[in-house]
Amino acid sequence: MLRSSSVHRHEMGMSARPSVDVVTFGCRLNTIESEAMRRAAESAGHDDVVIVNTCAVTGEAVRQARQTIRRIAREEPQRKIVVTGCAAQIDPKMFADMPQVARVIGNADKAKPQTWAALDFADDLAPRTRVNDIIALPETAHHFVASGSVDAIEGHTRAFVEVQNGCDHRCTFCIIPYGRGPSRSAPAGEVVEQCRRLVANGYREIVLTGVDITSWGHDLPGAPEFGKLVKTILRHVPELLRLRISSIDCIEADDDLRDCIASEERLMPHLHLSLQAGDDLILKRMKRRHLRDDAIRFCADIRRLRPDMTFGADIIAGFPTETDEMFRRSLDLVADCGLTFLHVFPYSPRPGTPAARMPQVPHGEIRERARRLREYGAEALQAHLARLVGRRADVLTEAGEVARLPDFTPVRLQGFERGQIVEIDITGHDGAMLRGVPARQAACA
Repeated sequence: MLRSSSVHRHEMGMSARPSVDVVTFGCRLNTIESEAMRRAAESAGHDDVVIVNTCAVTGEAVRQARQTIRRIAREEPQRKIVVTGCAAQIDPKMFADMPQVARVIGNADKAKPQTWAALDFADDLAPRTRVNDIIALPETAHHFVASGSVDAIEGHTRAFVEVQNGCDHRCTFCIIPYGRGPSRSAPAGEVVEQCRRLVANGYREIVLTGVDITSWGHDLPGAPEFGKLVKTILRHVPELLRLRISSIDCIEADDDLRDCIASEERLMPHLHLSLQAGDDLILKRMKRRHLRDDAIRFCADIRRLRPDMTFGADIIAGFPTETDEMFRRSLDLVADCGLTFLHVFPYSPRPGTPAARMPQVPHGEIRERARRLREYGAEALQAHLARLVGRRADVLTEAGEVARLPDFTPVRLQGFERGQIVEIDITGHDGAMLRGVPARQAACA
């Protein structure tokens, strides 16, 4: 499944730590695992190391990773560069052949402390790559999920908990199963304990994340469904103020999840949907498990359960064989589903996937369709922002004078440290973000 944070934004940046730096591309799982790797590498005593945690969801992501490796080597030639992540898992030789790279580590081993404890850069005879066949991992390898867990992520207001990893589906455009392996779930008890530790460390909001989180539990005893996990967290971690779900597959939303959406105020009213297209034939060629009407019906049903729910979605522009009429159905899906936050993916062929062998749409048309989709998304967001002006709401403050409503709408808010929940009055918007002032300030004016 394509996830929103994989393509629309590459979060790159060196940490403030002097000994081990991490450059992270891609999804929230990489963010979690980057922090686990940094801590493991530091605990093992490594110094002057840069870990590049790659993403493989598009060719552009791979290109940026290689460009970053070259830049680091040019600007800081004394640093030892370790490459890991999905792109390194899928094509380790490509990175091992780069003279700037000291070691390549696969996804199955990257977050394990013993991997970093055994790493010896002075051993010229040691293999430069440590990449196993991730597809062959047993379905019961829950330790792989748990190994990436951390009790805090430096610089983040909300905490991410990895409840699932890998994917058993084979969408024709997606290379990620070959980078993450089969679906594996963290047992509910481990997830609850992780949430308790995070709340004890001061986090007010937790985000459940994974590659395909609605498949959580299928490999656990009794095959529990994802909604049961959500209910278990809310019941056993009563001190948690806000629980958020990352990208989901609408066709796999179970009855317990729907019940939580309808009845649990602490479950935030925002869902990001892996929709990908609005035309049924394209969805079938993508090997998706839902059709257009399934997505529209899901959004309508959830809004009846939770009127304040907002939806984001991933949509691919220019999938192979897509005609103008097919693309128009994707445009119409923005209004038909009432989408607010649109993440647009210009189609990028990934070698080895079935879609890469299908008749391709010209690059110029892909770019134009992506532009039109982004315009529709911007218009939908502006209409949403306008509807909220004049309301009062609680927000969670982030860094950079940004806060988030429960429905994930961003607000520009000054004068607060990050990590606080503040009641505000929404005074306006700039087309991309709301503007707000503390409610007490408005009352005194």
